[in-house]
Amino acid sequence: MAEIIKINDNTWRFEDDSVRFFLFCGTKQAALIDSGMNVPDAKMIAEGLTDLPLILINTHADPDHISGNAAFDEAYMSPDEEENYRAFGGSGKIIPIHEGDVIDLGDRPLRIIDIPGHTPGSIAIIDEKNRVLVSGDSVEDGNVFMFGERRDIDRYIPSMEHLLEYTDAFDEIYPMHGSFPVKNDLIGKLIEGAKLIKSGAVEGKKVDVFGTPAMFYKFPYAGFLCDPQ
Repeated sequence: MAEIIKINDNTWRFEDDSVRFFLFCGTKQAALIDSGMNVPDAKMIAEGLTDLPLILINTHADPDHISGNAAFDEAYMSPDEEENYRAFGGSGKIIPIHEGDVIDLGDRPLRIIDIPGHTPGSIAIIDEKNRVLVSGDSVEDGNVFMFGERRDIDRYIPSMEHLLEYTDAFDEIYPMHGSFPVKNDLIGKLIEGAKLIKSGAVEGKKVDVFGTPAMFYKFPYAGFLCDPQ
């Protein structure tokens, strides 16, 4: 079972081994943001913390983020993520969300930012009232996965540059992996690292990740796992 950690009176984080997800509550409804890797009862756990109607928003659909999705009839996510979602057994209706959409939980608007690259439909979410960015897997100080099917570092770099345009709207970042929370300046550092990888200016190390070969690039602030050269 995931460890439940209360952030404040209307926000919780769930630590599920190496991944985390969140519950945000407004005055009218609550949102589970992702549903973990080993938590098929994520909905039931969230409903034990709030009596508000509960919706599900997915930052993306890698399997370590959708373990509890089956308990929901529908999930908010980018339509560009549907192929990824179905490939990993995702069920139910997808309610499409796009750049600029705002999901208001009741005095708690959540603004959607498209940041493709880690996956085709990766999104970030700005919790405007609390000045927090939920970054999915795209911004973290662990290892950013950029290898294998549907990853695209050529899209990741401009997505992170686009995210920089919003840094005056949030003071800290809630990532799904690595340290919690992280600071806004990590975005610029990740851009720098990804550009160095693209230009061939840094050397990687060949590694095996769950049986798949990858190149590992380690920087002081984070790592990248990329397709072999």
